[in-house]
Amino acid sequence: MKHIPLIGYTDKLSLRPGETVSFKVSSTLEKPFIASLKRSISADPNPKGIGIVEKDASKYFKTSSFKSRKQSFNPGSYAISKTPIKLSIKKNLNLSVIIFPTLFLSKKQTILAFDNIEIYINSNGATSIRVGDKSISIKEPLILRSWYKIKAKISLSGKVSISQKNLKNKNEKDLIKNGKILLNKAVSGKISLAANISKGVGYNHFNGKIESPKIIVDEKTSFNCDLSKNTSYSYVKSIIGPELLLKNFPTRAVTGSKWDGSEMSWKHKSEHYASIHFHEDDIYDFEWDTDFKFKIPANMPSGVYVMRIKGEGYEDAMPFFVAPNIKKIKSKICVLISTFTYSIYGNHARVDYNKSWLNRIKEWKAYPYNPANHKEYGLSTYNYHSDGTGICHSSHLRPLFNLRPGFITFGGSEAPCSGLRHFQADSHLISWLHNKGLEYEIVTDEQLHEDGFKAIKKYKAVITGTHPEYHTKETLDALCDFRDNGGSLNYLGGNGFYWRIAIHKENKNILEIRRPEGGIRAWASEPGEAYNAFDGTYGGLWRRNGRAPQELVGIGFTAQGNFYGHPYKRKCYDSKFDWVFEGIKDDQIGNFGFSGNGAAGFELDHIDSHLTSIKDITLLAQSKASKDPKENFILVPESQLTHLSNIKHLPEEEILQADMIYFEVPGGGSVFSTGSITFCGSLPWNNFENNISKLLENVIKKSIKK
Repeated sequence: MKHIPLIGYTDKLSLRPGETVSFKVSSTLEKPFIASLKRSISADPNPKGIGIVEKDASKYFKTSSFKSRKQSFNPGSYAISKTPIKLSIKKNLNLSVIIFPTLFLSKKQTILAFDNIEIYINSNGATSIRVGDKSISIKEPLILRSWYKIKAKISLSGKVSISQKNLKNKNEKDLIKNGKILLNKAVSGKISLAANISKGVGYNHFNGKIESPKIIVDEKTSFNCDLSKNTSYSYVKSIIGPELLLKNFPTRAVTGSKWDGSEMSWKHKSEHYASIHFHEDDIYDFEWDTDFKFKIPANMPSGVYVMRIKGEGYEDAMPFFVAPNIKKIKSKICVLISTFTYSIYGNHARVDYNKSWLNRIKEWKAYPYNPANHKEYGLSTYNYHSDGTGICHSSHLRPLFNLRPGFITFGGSEAPCSGLRHFQADSHLISWLHNKGLEYEIVTDEQLHEDGFKAIKKYKAVITGTHPEYHTKETLDALCDFRDNGGSLNYLGGNGFYWRIAIHKENKNILEIRRPEGGIRAWASEPGEAYNAFDGTYGGLWRRNGRAPQELVGIGFTAQGNFYGHPYKRKCYDSKFDWVFEGIKDDQIGNFGFSGNGAAGFELDHIDSHLTSIKDITLLAQSKASKDPKENFILVPESQLTHLSNIKHLPEEEILQADMIYFEVPGGGSVFSTGSITFCGSLPWNNFENNISKLLENVIKKSIKK
């Protein structure tokens, strides 16, 4: 396993004054590393722009050195009994388990183990039983993605047998292998599923689903576990025997051997969802020890901060986000930091990553590490497990390379494009606020989820970043309440408010996403696995949950292409909206930018009257998606019906567009939406003196004067 010489993470992304953040660092350096606090203004390394800008914040945290130490991490999910079992055998020991293997490896994969007894799949893909240092195996390999019941019988007389039955193919004969292996009269130890355990660390991980593990001694059941129980938690209460603890968050609420399509929700027919899907590469919490802590002082301004660590030529920066005391809000402007989206995309290894990007990284002195080169640190929900199933869990409790100042997402983008997304792209907005002298405070997705409307109710304006894609019911409710109670909601991105996520009941830092029924997505949920395990809600698009983005912000996701941008064309000449375009002479707006080289690009949102009840939406400006094949703009799948038709029954050129809009709602609230993910990338252009910057300044100043 490759270890980066100096790297770390925080236990919290979101904080308020009085709260403490812990920093967890792994350093293979010989000397201590130095930690210093910075306020992050710009995270864009592009030398043609303003570059990375950070302000010294040592008045709040004194620059200090800390002893270097290497911290390990151990991927792979498994289950282990909370307490050991002790068995006294008079005649025989019977083991049984139902499995659904999803990957063969060149090494063994443990299914069930305790003491010196183990059921496993060998390197040939065949079911095996081991007692001590002796084992026997069925000759024929298993068939991947098929359900099997595995039985093993071991007697004190030395006879041993293992059998497998294909539960779906009735024509396939049961396979049995007999042999001779001596068994001790007394065996004891913790039971493990999906891995063997040594010194508290799992190894020989199983890839696939496990169901109904059972241990019987002399015809009496000593252990029996229904894995459908406690689905929303990281433990399973056994029917007989010790409770099982789940490590590294395997996937739950997955179909089992009895699932027949008659029920799609695990809550309604739990016996059809009695399995757990384990993966050798599951890892969402590194569980590193804390190297140092920092308590947020009362006088520390709300904003984006990074703790920089340096030593022997190596460097890392751990971001965290400080909101104000909810009772001491001072600003009129609140920036909503999309920490849910940051985590969901955390360590996204892109399929288009190219090593040629390293040249730009070196030239710009950008962040040097990329998830595509360090998959061992855990990937994102836009990637796959090694067995080909989609990753549905994520968290920030590990080093996230793409949550770093200077990280480049699109290293091959055409100059002068910076090729940024998420945290780095959102810094274009942060730097613009500083340049314009607009005082602001921040609130994160987590804080909005936990505190609801009260987290933002005192602000005049809430501004989103470039890509507020992932939300809970609580965050959407809070934003809707803000808008409907007189607030000005400013949506400066594209493809926002798109996916529904769930938060783990025991560890709120672990997020879950299911991807059924359409949407621009990297993978699709398996049949019957659309409901979130963490809270039981129907996963996927908010549109499929009856809350299309158009209902909140007037527009919603319509098109995606490559990372290119184009200008808007002014559409509104009603004098009522002259204030929006004050100081702007051109009808063409935003034909420049550090994101896609234009203000309207990559992912576009548009008006759809079928998905909103909002009246009197004003189209301020519009940008049609390019027809250039290299830009490759396509309609989102949920709007496409056939190769000839779409849901709106309109020509695609009337749908593939970015709509910049404005509307007001009863109660005095208003919404300004840009309809483009690259909009904020145009703000820093020409040192913030440009028509996109001017337009946004007009909108924000209007909103805070209301």
